Amino acid sequence: MESSGILRVVVAAALVDLRGRVLACCRRGPSALAGGWEFPGGKVEPGEDEVTALVRECREELGVGIEVGAILGEVPLPADGWVLRVRFGRIVEGEPRLITHSAHRWLARHELDDVPWLAPDAPLIEDLRRCLGVGALDT
Repeated sequence: MESSGILRVVVAAALVDLRGRVLACCRRGPSALAGGWEFPGGKVEPGEDEVTALVRECREELGVGIEVGAILGEVPLPADGWVLRVRFGRIVEGEPRLITHSAHRWLARHELDDVPWLAPDAPLIEDLRRCLGVGALDT
């Protein structure tokens, strides 16, 4: 934790479609992250709750409205006091557009290893694979 004792949260969504596929997005930048794949999302702003932040981020990054579901998992980030918290979700309005990413792909359970996931997202892929395999998605 930071010396202030405040946990800073980055939220992301494992957006699952009706066919049981998850949306993966390819980073455009910064250069150190470009070409890596991630769940869409971003930082929770001061005074904002996690669900509101995730809905806002998906609107900004993909141009879609989402419904937020259960937590898939949480990963500590390299920056002191930061954590990535990924929740399941589903798109309820619009189609994903390339606004901040260079590409996106719907991945079935057996395709989750087809893209190079960024380090913070990668630890959650096996948990996601298990959830997709048993249909245990609480969105």
